[in-house]
Amino acid sequence: MIGNLEIFTVLKSRMQWHQARQVVLAENVANANTPGYEAREMSEPDFGAILARERSGKLSAGSLRQTNNRHIGGMEVSGDTGGAEVKQDWETTPSGNSVVLEEQMMKLAENQLDYQTVTALYTKSIKLMKMAIGK
Repeated sequence: MIGNLEIFTVLKSRMQWHQARQVVLAENVANANTPGYEAREMSEPDFGAILARERSGKLSAGSLRQTNNRHIGGMEVSGDTGGAEVKQDWETTPSGNSVVLEEQMMKLAENQLDYQTVTALYTKSIKLMKMAIGK
C-alpha cells in the first residue's frame, strides 16, 4: 500500500508536527497579554526514530495516541510530533509575559511556508506513484 512507504510516513509525521506547532504558536499569540505566561515552542521530532519504530511494527502508519488527559478520546495527536516546551528567545515584560508578537508572527509565517512545502512534496510523491503504476 502506498501509505506504508517511508517517504509518506515521514511526510505525514512532518505535517502532524507542523499542525501541532501551529496550535502552540496560536496559544502564545492568544496569551500575549496574560501576566506570567511563558511562550512555548515545539521541539523537532526525530524522524529517524519514527521510521525505526515503524519498521519494528511498534507504530502503525495510522496509529493514534492520547498524549494528554484533556484530549478527546479518538482525536489524539501522535506522540511523535515532539513536545511543547517553554523557550526564552527574546524578552520578558515586567508582568512576566515572555510572548513577543513579532517573534510569534515570524514563526507562524515560517511554519506555514514549511507546511506548504511538505504538502507539495506529498502531492508530488502521490503523482509520481500514480505515474509509475500507469494511472
